[in-house]
This record gives sequence, C-alpha cells and structure tokens, in this order.
Amino acid sequence: MRTANYSELRKNLKRYLDGVINDNEPLVVHRSGNESVVVISLDEYNAIKETEYIMKSPAMMNIIRKGDDEIKRGGGEKADIDNLWK
Repeated sequence: MRTANYSELRKNLKRYLDGVINDNEPLVVHRSGNESVVVISLDEYNAIKETEYIMKSPAMMNIIRKGDDEIKRGGGEKADIDNLWK
C-alpha cells in the first residue's frame, strides 16, 4: 500500500491518483494532527460495496456455503473459462 502525506499529495495529485487507478493499489494519506485517509479507485469501492451487500444477505450466503460444500465433496462441473460466455 502506498503512502503519502498531505503536502506530497497536493504537489503530485495526478501522479498519485493515476497510481491508484493504474496499479489498483490503495493510497494512505497521512495528515499531520488528523486521522489518515485511504484513497481507492471507484472500481475497488464498488467491489467492496457489492461484497458487503452479498454478505448481508442470508440467502446469498447460504447459496455460497452450499456451493463451497459441494466443491469440497468433489461435486460441481469443470468449466473452460474461455467458453463461459459463449
């Protein structure tokens, strides 16, 4: 995880934000005398919110657990990832 202080971020805002997007790596911004903050890409934020939404649903978590149990017992089907969307 990259880090920067507030002054560095202001001087190099484009470079830091491009790094967050291009490298998909969060940026911790340390602020003197204040709490630090984390900058993440919108895609990463949306993925976190989607995971949170799924985990709040007992029905979805039950489906996931059943599938995990099935795989552990040797069930399921092998799939060729290149042919999933055809």
